Amino acid sequence: TEQRTPLETLSLSPEEWRIVAVADVRMDLPNANPEVVLHEAQHPWRELCIPVGLAEGTAIAYAFRSIDTPRPLTHEMVTEILDRHDVSIEAARITVRRGQLFFAEIDTMGPRGRRVVPCRPSDAIALALRQRLPTPLLVAEWVFTGADAPPGFVDAPDATPESTVPMESTVPVPTESTVPTESTVPTESTVPTEIGVPTESTVPTGAEDPSA
Repeated sequence: TEQRTPLETLSLSPEEWRIVAVADVRMDLPNANPEVVLHEAQHPWRELCIPVGLAEGTAIAYAFRSIDTPRPLTHEMVTEILDRHDVSIEAARITVRRGQLFFAEIDTMGPRGRRVVPCRPSDAIALALRQRLPTPLLVAEWVFTGADAPPGFVDAPDATPESTVPMESTVPVPTESTVPTESTVPTESTVPTEIGVPTESTVPTGAEDPSA
């Protein structure tokens, strides 16, 4: 039998959906968060950069470089759960772009048929990279060109844009200035001496010695 392309399997138009591959996960200072670099796999070979959180970028980098970890990361665990329930991820798709906001969906196939699940682009990419079989990454043509998305993609009620996820730079981390310093800890001068016991400094000078 003739082998079908991922787009044919999902009944997607090649004019609307472009196959891409993860090229890199990079962080350019002074940016506080990394970005995932996607390269188009065919002419005109365009590039798309998606900003993600630090934790999400690390997870994608580990999957992209096939780095082993002592314990399974979240996307590895989700992949294992899907496998045990006979659910496969057929594709990860970047569906909408609004400035630096990106939306995504994953196409799953299981005992109940095909399902489309809205998600963050970082989760879609990480899950695709964690699959045992190659999983296509797709980007909508209108995401590349900046054109308006067709109805049904923009206002999905449960769609989650990537940049609404709290990034590490927004989490307050205690710095040296917020940690109590030695000046806030009671020192010898602020600790009361034994009450009721006169010290040498509290004995009047020139007083008569009773033992004399």
